[in-house]
Amino acid sequence: MALPADVTTGTWTLDNSHSEIGFTVRHAGISKVRGQFTEAAATLELAEDVAASKINATINTASFDSGDANRDGHVKGEDFFDVEKFPEISFVSNGLVAKGNSYELTGDLTIKGVTRPVTLETEFNGVAVDPFGNTRAGVSAETTISRKDFGLTWNAVLETGGVLVSDKVAINLELAFIAPAA
Repeated sequence: MALPADVTTGTWTLDNSHSEIGFTVRHAGISKVRGQFTEAAATLELAEDVAASKINATINTASFDSGDANRDGHVKGEDFFDVEKFPEISFVSNGLVAKGNSYELTGDLTIKGVTRPVTLETEFNGVAVDPFGNTRAGVSAETTISRKDFGLTWNAVLETGGVLVSDKVAINLELAFIAPAA
């Protein structure tokens, strides 16, 4: 699959201030908690043949933010991310396949030292030039992972049955990349 005419090959960089790395997890079986990681770095090596393109990303685990300082402290601690010992989450792509108007991006996700393959349903949102002359591309992606697959096993049993934190975590990405300088 070839690149659209208005897209440049080369190394595109993540614009962290215009991107969101979000998640949703069910809490107590009755509600959903949302949050995000606020610090990340990524490069998109865009090839003429889009299928040969690569993404490498790292996320600062200490930037976890769910909007509740007590919960954030617990999740950053040893029961979950253990940010002192595991300061980064990483993703390295190894495949991109067109599926109609969207793509399947496959790669290896590493959380807390455990690496597992994941597939992200991905959508290319287009290209625009901002008022400062930067060419930007937008990408949306989502997947669902089992947190237990990555060693994130802490939980509490509820009196009514069930557990406090669901195993399944939905990951939602809204990413802006900046084109390489001409």
